[in-house]
Amino acid sequence: MTLRADGRSAAQLRDITITRGWSTQAEGSALIEFGNTRVLCTASFTQGVPRWLKGEGTGWVTAEYAMLPRATNTRNSREAVKGKVSGRTHEISRLIGRSLRAVVDTKQLGENTIVLDCDVLQADGGTRTAAITGAYVALAEAIEWARGEKILKVNAKVLTDSVAAISVGIIDGTPMLDLPYEEDVRAETDMNVVVTGSGDFVEVQGTAEGAPFKRDELDALLDLALIGTTELAQIQTETLKKSK
Repeated sequence: MTLRADGRSAAQLRDITITRGWSTQAEGSALIEFGNTRVLCTASFTQGVPRWLKGEGTGWVTAEYAMLPRATNTRNSREAVKGKVSGRTHEISRLIGRSLRAVVDTKQLGENTIVLDCDVLQADGGTRTAAITGAYVALAEAIEWARGEKILKVNAKVLTDSVAAISVGIIDGTPMLDLPYEEDVRAETDMNVVVTGSGDFVEVQGTAEGAPFKRDELDALLDLALIGTTELAQIQTETLKKSK
């Protein structure tokens, strides 16, 4: 069995902790920790939809992603100060939004909007996958809040499933699950996989950093990702059963 720098096996997740209701201000929130990666996810529920959706009887779910200046070893300037959002930030924001909309029945949501803000407090690999996994918990909380406020009907089935995401990669020829930064930077193949609680794929982002990967390696990585997201779905369910 291949052991890694932190002592995990190839198919083992880092220690995962999700704290729901972390923010007392937001309609939904979750602090998620993937090892040393920590992301605060908040859900803001507002009545009304963007102008292009008005009168359609459907809601909207979107997301914004950002990394705090000292989330990494060196300070990065805030993008708000630069006056321009980077392509990476924009791409990750869109990925999170797509992932969450995959499990939302926007007709059941009505003409309401939920915005998920995912702020990376500390980065050690897998920030986008942690953001998606934590944002689902914040989203579920916000929907629960809206039912309590009678904005949504009690029986409105807004969520059709859960969704979680995980990174996988090939390092020294071995497929591995949930890569921290030190593994991510030297991975021969790097992949982010988004999966519903039912085991269906929402998105697969994979890149060969060195030699192209083979079909059997792709299958091995997807199998690993399913192991990880199944465990994450269980953690999400257990977290949402707990009181804030």
